[in-house]
Amino acid sequence: VLLAAAVCTKAGKAIVSRQFVEMTRTRIEGLLAAFPKLMNTGKQHTFVETESVRYVYQPMEKLYMVLITTKNSNILEDLETLRLFSRVIPEYCRALEENEISEHCFDLIFAFDEIVALGYRENVNLAQIRTFTEMDSHEEKVFRAVRETQEREAKAEMRRKAKELQQARRDAERHGKKAPGFGGFGSSAVSGGTMTAMITETIIETEKPKVAPAPARPSGPSKALKLGAKGKEVDNFVDKLKSEGENIMTSVGKRSAEAAKVLAPPINMESVHMKIEEKISLTCGRDGGLQNMELHGMIMLHISDEKFARIRLHVENEDKRGVQLQTHPNVDKKLFTTESQIGLKNPEKSFPINSDVGVLKWRLQTTEESFIPLTINCWPSESGNNCDVNIEYELQEESLELNDVIITIPLPSGVGAPVIGEIDGEYRHDSRRNLLEWCLPVIDAKNKSGSLEFSIAGQPNDFFPVQVSFISKKNYCNIQVTKVTQVDGNSPVRFSTETTFLVDKYEIL
Repeated sequence: VLLAAAVCTKAGKAIVSRQFVEMTRTRIEGLLAAFPKLMNTGKQHTFVETESVRYVYQPMEKLYMVLITTKNSNILEDLETLRLFSRVIPEYCRALEENEISEHCFDLIFAFDEIVALGYRENVNLAQIRTFTEMDSHEEKVFRAVRETQEREAKAEMRRKAKELQQARRDAERHGKKAPGFGGFGSSAVSGGTMTAMITETIIETEKPKVAPAPARPSGPSKALKLGAKGKEVDNFVDKLKSEGENIMTSVGKRSAEAAKVLAPPINMESVHMKIEEKISLTCGRDGGLQNMELHGMIMLHISDEKFARIRLHVENEDKRGVQLQTHPNVDKKLFTTESQIGLKNPEKSFPINSDVGVLKWRLQTTEESFIPLTINCWPSESGNNCDVNIEYELQEESLELNDVIITIPLPSGVGAPVIGEIDGEYRHDSRRNLLEWCLPVIDAKNKSGSLEFSIAGQPNDFFPVQVSFISKKNYCNIQVTKVTQVDGNSPVRFSTETTFLVDKYEIL
């Protein structure tokens, strides 16, 4: 039985692989990764065996065509099948290179399915495979021919009617009479000249030169299949959790917070570790102006070693926006006010061990427009039945570096996908939730502005509220712990810091 057919690199990386029996992706990737290590260099073999499977292969420049079979499979038949597989690939790919194989992967998979069915070789040759994959239909040709004939007859009828109308107009002008009304418009509504002009324009419009039909042979996957291919790992992960019964919040702010927890890389934690976390809640008007911005921040202290329980944190506050600071009731407020140090009121006491303790929090509430970290300008304008939407972002706070930025624009339902004009970054169209997600990996001082243009049927109000989510490893209010010292002896203590700036709500209404 033939288990799988694959085209892989010399290193064993699968470019395209078709399994003919039930096999997991991990299993097939493991088999192909092991394949180059099993080959003896310098020996001219076309197969290699392991305890469980046999690889029958053929080198093709920098790639290998590999068949994975069971050990009791007929090797002579397998070699015959391998030759057919190797001859199919140049039929669809101009060059035997990784990019070309990837581009025509669907064509190759369809052809592979014609050669093998359920693990057994079909009795086909190259010409038959070509015919089968073309899927040429006599009924389709007849249908198209009938439709073209009907279209030609309709155009001829329109031309004849237009000539009749022009003749009627000329006769009316010659006799000095009013041109007759046509159809349901009546003579008072539309004059004969205008009507004839409209009909003539219609005929000219319909008589555009014919576009040559595409060749019947499939030419690989269109770009439409690749839209939003990147960045879907998170969505897939969320869908998997949903299928397992987890309750997933769909709020944009919540999603970014969850993403920060799930995707944050592991941090090298010292015995004294601090989490500095800020959350922003912001509401802007679509015509500009900040309705409300509220930011909450906190320093959480985590001590995992008892000998560092009696310490002081040296805080550096470079904020110039008027942030309101508040220390924990057990923290010495006077010490913090005079020396910017966080220590317990009773220096003999220790901080709790192996638990997160909030020692300092701050709050900023403002309607000052210059405080907005990232401005979003969404400008929908009606054009006929469609709406052209221009949306741009600009980073106001250049010291920030925003990661995994997603700007979510609602779309009208039941009007299809948007037509994208220009875009900085990438986009995903969620047809189930009627959303367009504009995805930007990084926004910083070097990449502070960008724009997106698209058009779709709808009204300007359909594209609001615009929502924004992001994660940042730099905080908005410049409050940092610069040093940690022990209460006794004032000796410095090694510490680690984890800074996160998240979105709770960020809306343009």
